[in-house]
Amino acid sequence: MTGRKRALLVALVGALSALLPALALSGFTVDDALITARYAHHLARGLGYRFNAAGPVTDGVTPLGWAFVLAPFASGGPLAALAAAKALGVLAWTLAAGALAVAVDRTSGRRARFAALLLLPASAPLGAWSAAGMETGVVAALGALAVALPALGRALAGAACAGVAAALRPELLPFALVVALSTQAAPRREREGGGEAPPRPARPAWGRALAALALAGLPFVAVAAARLAVFGRAAPLAALAKAPDAALGARYALACFLLTGPAALVAPLAWRALPAWPRGLLAAVAVHFLAVAAAGGDWMPLSRLVVPALPAVVLAAAHVASVADARATALRIALALAGELFVMVRVGPTAARVGGERLRVVEELRGALVGAEVVAALDIGWLGAATGATLVDLAGVTDPAIAALPGGHTTKRIPGALLDARKVDALVLLLAEGQALASPWTASRFARGVEQHLARLPGAGEAFAPVAVSGVTHLRYVVLRRTGDAGAGAAPR
Repeated sequence: MTGRKRALLVALVGALSALLPALALSGFTVDDALITARYAHHLARGLGYRFNAAGPVTDGVTPLGWAFVLAPFASGGPLAALAAAKALGVLAWTLAAGALAVAVDRTSGRRARFAALLLLPASAPLGAWSAAGMETGVVAALGALAVALPALGRALAGAACAGVAAALRPELLPFALVVALSTQAAPRREREGGGEAPPRPARPAWGRALAALALAGLPFVAVAAARLAVFGRAAPLAALAKAPDAALGARYALACFLLTGPAALVAPLAWRALPAWPRGLLAAVAVHFLAVAAAGGDWMPLSRLVVPALPAVVLAAAHVASVADARATALRIALALAGELFVMVRVGPTAARVGGERLRVVEELRGALVGAEVVAALDIGWLGAATGATLVDLAGVTDPAIAALPGGHTTKRIPGALLDARKVDALVLLLAEGQALASPWTASRFARGVEQHLARLPGAGEAFAPVAVSGVTHLRYVVLRRTGDAGAGAAPR
């Protein structure tokens, strides 16, 4: 078999290994995906970069530029933008996984190297997040190319991919810089007929390193500068809305380490036998987990923040398998797969139903929101698909004034005067798991601190009345309309 045919076959295996779990978990999404989709819809309508059609321009999307990518597909509404985002994520990740598999093949001549590819189809985080409608699928693809291209002799192209990934996801900057530095030790590109490429004019090693670092770091700097110029702060608004929690971040990073595959890299005896390039991959993965811990982790399921580094885990595991004892490799891969398969079996079926359940809530509560002009809620993504009303984001992710209030994004101490000042005529609150709407509704137990706080505000029971409750068991949203408005006082469905 020729080298090109072999590469195509291996790439196909890698692509299928990524595509199959993505298709199986294609129903997964999160509420934030529809926030970006609403920005994209307003761009498509010519209304500008804003969450509310008549509202201010706000920095409500952490991956600056992602809404512009979706805008050409968003004229049909937020749900159309979400569908496009899901397709783009799966396509990008599938193609990049093919390149990653070719890089795995090039690590050595030992068959054990292919054991690392087992981590792809078993990974629920990679499969689900590639299809979630967030930017994560594209960022995971960039993470894969960042480590695969240097292994295929394209060091600077890999550094550039790492840089774009860090521009979209700020916590990836340390990972991108370490990968960029490590590319200097990656294999040189081979000629078409085999052997190394002919030598180019000499370039100092420090010059190559600076070029790689510039490609990896400048996109991040450019995005931060753009944010500073347009919004008055270099960091995303989400960083203000959700202050980092070191203890939560440490627990999150540890759980991700145990459940997403890095156990395949715990090989202290093999470290000394590894060349500099795979050592750099190991360092990049370690640095990223530390960065995620420092960022305070994440509230979203399935280890979202570590997903972009998982392709590096796969390639590093192939290198470790190439120098380690076969029995040790089998044990490490088995431990890594145990964590992955636990998540796939335990969480996968539930994750695959999320999108359909969110759409059901949209359809169930759309009618109860007719006539509302200003709706306040914590989960504003699905609401943006259910109503064109102005939405007050109680988490502060799209609202700088609320983001600056004390508390986390689910525990903001929203003053009652804010609801009056914003002319809120509808509230949407989520009941706690397994709870029913009580009478009076203010005695109900709600899911998050913000919602519980609003229910306990003086006069809340007289100002708002429930008109509908969604029927999805674990998504029991209550629509409350201001008394005297159309629909207020109707019996909840």
